[in-house]
Amino acid sequence: MSAASAWLLNINKQLNNINLQPVFEHEISGYWFKVYLADNSCWLVVSWPKGSRIAFRMAYSPDDQLELKKVLKDEQNITFKMGSLMGEYTTELQLPGEETPVIRLTINLTTEAPLLFPYWPRDIVPLGAASSDVLAEGEVKVNQVGARSGQLYFNLTRPKAGSVLYMQNLTSLADYNQVTETSAGDTVGGKWPEIGFALPPTLKNKPLEAGKSYVLSDAFIVFDELVPADEEAMVRQYLDLLSVVYLALPKPETHYQNWLDILQKGITDLEDSPGCWSQVDGHHYFNAYVCDYKSPPEIMVQLAVLLPLLDYVEWNNSQLALIKKVMEGLPPFYNEKLGTIMRWHPKVADTMEGEEEHKKPMIMDSWYLHHPLLNLSRLALKGDKVAEKLFVDSLDFAIKVAHHFDYTWPVFYKMDTLEVVKAETQPGKGGEKDVPGLYAHVMLQAWELTGEGRYLTEAEKAAKRLRGLGFELFYQANNTAFSAGALLRLYKITKKEVYKELSYLCLANVFKNTSLWDCNYGYGKNFPSFFALFPLNDATYTAVYEEQEVFCAFHDYLHHAEGEDILPSLRLLMAEYIRFLIDRAVYYYPTMLPKEMLSEEVKTGEVDPNLWIALEDLHDGWEKSGLVGQEVYGAGNAFGILPRHYMQVEGQPFMIYTDYPTYGFSPKKHKPANFKLAGDSRVNCRLMLVKTGKEPMPEFSVRLNAGKELLKGKKTKEGHLEFIIPGDSEIHISWSKH
Repeated sequence: MSAASAWLLNINKQLNNINLQPVFEHEISGYWFKVYLADNSCWLVVSWPKGSRIAFRMAYSPDDQLELKKVLKDEQNITFKMGSLMGEYTTELQLPGEETPVIRLTINLTTEAPLLFPYWPRDIVPLGAASSDVLAEGEVKVNQVGARSGQLYFNLTRPKAGSVLYMQNLTSLADYNQVTETSAGDTVGGKWPEIGFALPPTLKNKPLEAGKSYVLSDAFIVFDELVPADEEAMVRQYLDLLSVVYLALPKPETHYQNWLDILQKGITDLEDSPGCWSQVDGHHYFNAYVCDYKSPPEIMVQLAVLLPLLDYVEWNNSQLALIKKVMEGLPPFYNEKLGTIMRWHPKVADTMEGEEEHKKPMIMDSWYLHHPLLNLSRLALKGDKVAEKLFVDSLDFAIKVAHHFDYTWPVFYKMDTLEVVKAETQPGKGGEKDVPGLYAHVMLQAWELTGEGRYLTEAEKAAKRLRGLGFELFYQANNTAFSAGALLRLYKITKKEVYKELSYLCLANVFKNTSLWDCNYGYGKNFPSFFALFPLNDATYTAVYEEQEVFCAFHDYLHHAEGEDILPSLRLLMAEYIRFLIDRAVYYYPTMLPKEMLSEEVKTGEVDPNLWIALEDLHDGWEKSGLVGQEVYGAGNAFGILPRHYMQVEGQPFMIYTDYPTYGFSPKKHKPANFKLAGDSRVNCRLMLVKTGKEPMPEFSVRLNAGKELLKGKKTKEGHLEFIIPGDSEIHISWSKH
């Protein structure tokens, strides 16, 4: 049994008092919802059909006696007005319905006087069976870390009841955070049985103002009677509950961003800015960061920019001189003695001063070997013979390393001896746990390129190492997302269900590390952050490079999932991440941000606020951004977005744009355009007919799902035509001259 505070035991005793009568009660589908007033708190007690109970605090006033003044009922919404020494509480309870099986609890306080909150208790109490003094036992599977979603996913196991996903809509707390200069990060969590949300304490002596109303909590809660029996059931439940809550959450509006223009600015600065380039042995290389001349060229950096550039020129049927320039510099990264590509350029690797443990010539960060191999394989599959040789010649070394570590990679090791330099990310946490999936992806590419069965065998052996890792699988966002795609491909090749389920496990780990709220306080007012993704488990900021690669990996996953029976929750969440990323990503460019929010200190290189090269890092609203540097290897941002979301129609003065992924578009000069949208029909996305020339736009006929009814678009001030349409729709567009 978990230890509990006397405070919590007292609450349990109060709510088990047989003389305590509910001020409201309601039953839905076997669940009972009862509201109690108990001294200084008001509680919503929810009983499962099997009898176990859990309580959620609806109001709190320490060392006080709450006074219920009024209960207002309006269909599924019940409003409780309560008086306290601190001021007047207005708590709205929205009960679950058939279409939205989610509870929403919104707590507002209108303050009587300036208030400081040096401490605030957590708001969930697992009560257990009725009239029992023993608190329920359970296990928290997912909780908020830093500024990620304000989520808590947990099971009640004794008495066996079911599972809960609790999501605090942290966007609603912006006024509280702004006035008190507090962060919404690390506010949802706790240790069983004292769990839930706690207001951040007002440690800076910044009080709430008197006579004003503040949201103190805005929780969305969904229940399930299932206690998952295994990892597969747990992952499916988490993703399904997350999608249910997601549909209920208020979401900010997105906006059309002119990525055609953004890309042109980016490519000009990438080509012309000397801070983006270094030279070694007559070859040109991208710096990792603007004006980072201390670090030798890295092969990962070259390929991370090169592949999105190739996506763009293939889409645009154009040429870029810098592609040839960078390609010519790749062969020197190959080490003949070891039989593999190296991370650092061998000619200048010994110039590193070793100020960080991985900045030594022979030190390899485990994922850094496989990521460049993955990109080389993509070049090889496009027909590039130089890339094919570098890739194929390095495969035996990659397999040797995999066998040496038995498909369980450390963080750092020495290339020449395979000696482990750093075994674990943190004590007891293991190494880079998602590398088996990335390695499996590389082996699948090798199998596709060569047809040799041994590579497929390697992919399967590595993939199985991901089983049992649960929500600890995630090391780095892009690699976990690439792993998901590899596992889905393995499933399609082998028809073994285990690989599809493991792909779900990878994706659940990715979504666990997103932020389903918008940081509208401090510097956070200057950029949207809803559905942003954190690059590492413990990262304190979101990062452009990992976000851009996850965006591409999700596109790839949805492409491979077309026609497959995959979880609808994943189709929804991946498409929505993509929709919000396309809106948010432009704010990684310092040109879009006020200069006062850019860090004066820069860890690597320099930050030029006038350069269309993305910052690596965007932070919580009270922290300045760009501290890490201006990330040249994140320059693939616009080049990844444009080819995937703009559809060209030959000879016409417009392009077709959507902020959801699409399938089946085949451009024909004088024929109508037909394609299908990804996503979920319960959520809308944007379709734009984007004016690209000086000629007048033609007359359009836009129809949905082969319907006879024409969709009506809205003309923008730029001359584009905009439609808001449901996801998972079939679109038919025809046009004619005026």
